[in-house]
Amino acid sequence: MTYQHLLQRFLAYVKENTRSDARSQSIPSTQNQVDFALTILKPEMEKIGLKNVRYYPKNGFLIGHLPANAEGFPYKIGFISHMDTADFNAEGVAPQIITNYDGHPIPLGQSGFQLDPKDFPNLNCYKGQTLITTDGTTLLGSDDKSGIAEIMTAMEYLIEHPELEHGEIMVAFGPDEEIGVGADRFDIKDFAVDFAYTVDGGPLGELQYETFSAAGAEIDFIGRNVHPGTAKNQMINALQLAVDFHNQLPLDEVPEKTEGYQGFFHLMTLEGSVEEAKAEYIIRDFDDDVFQKRKDLMMRIADEMNRHFGEERVKLQLQDQYYNMRKVIEKDMTCVEIAKKVMEDLEINPIIEPIRGGTDGSKISFMGIPTPNLFAGGENMHGRFEFVSLETMEKAVDVILGIASFKQ
Repeated sequence: MTYQHLLQRFLAYVKENTRSDARSQSIPSTQNQVDFALTILKPEMEKIGLKNVRYYPKNGFLIGHLPANAEGFPYKIGFISHMDTADFNAEGVAPQIITNYDGHPIPLGQSGFQLDPKDFPNLNCYKGQTLITTDGTTLLGSDDKSGIAEIMTAMEYLIEHPELEHGEIMVAFGPDEEIGVGADRFDIKDFAVDFAYTVDGGPLGELQYETFSAAGAEIDFIGRNVHPGTAKNQMINALQLAVDFHNQLPLDEVPEKTEGYQGFFHLMTLEGSVEEAKAEYIIRDFDDDVFQKRKDLMMRIADEMNRHFGEERVKLQLQDQYYNMRKVIEKDMTCVEIAKKVMEDLEINPIIEPIRGGTDGSKISFMGIPTPNLFAGGENMHGRFEFVSLETMEKAVDVILGIASFKQ
């Protein structure tokens, strides 16, 4: 189905810089997210007719309510998307619209970059469709402005078409998903649903109820700097300590060499000097035992290096971030089965695979609301090569409407 306001809504959203900041201590992490919630989304939610629209400064969530318009719906259902975008330039987003894509490389503005099917074979799935791309200088923000636009469009459609019966629905737009802290303060008591869906996935048909379990590691390496001409048996190079630490991790267990259910260690940043250096890692795995072994390995390497020096020169801090939501959802697969049935009725092939990443649904599921993830359409997310198909976004709206109106 074609939705009149979907494209213009999405284009307006992505032009707003809502990039989050992992180093910030504020809630949300950036004022831009607050402004987006209060000046763009909240007035629009009220205009289309959502009820009791409220923003919570304590957690950065914007909530709205759509009462049921008929009896007999057994479940109260929520739809959730996040407002922030990833750690890539988000200032001055200038989307390109490519109609009736012909399968050739797409120049990204005047940047010198292009979307080439040789590099991105997923483009071959979109011949004949309308694509929205970047101009090569920013990300697009489909993760997760697509999800927000799709939820808003679905709610608008339900309100404008009361003949389509539906149950009680809650919607939530939250901050800081990309830095892994947005859902930490989510108030499930104020979001009284039986289950929910994050609309935050990728290509058409994605339906996910498994995620990595995740941890973050920050490691400080303490060196000793002396003149290199007289450094023998005196200098301790902090950068070399960081290299030595990294080389003791399994070199093939990194994102670029893993897939499916394989976990990894991912070196995110490394900076410093001879005197001191700092590395940041993320650790991911689907299996609880292997996840723990990964953390144990890091602690063992740090301990052994410190024993070698007879003092603490490797300072490791580990922090769990979220856990595999399958442990919650598999206890009652109703939310997954409903989404699967809706997709099949729409002739969409459900792709039920684990998420090799994070989602607010992980934390919210463990808080007590089972929350699998639905496709939102984005491809090549988090960078200049990001794009999304308008037709896939329309189908995401179809799925939201189907779930909202599902009656057993």
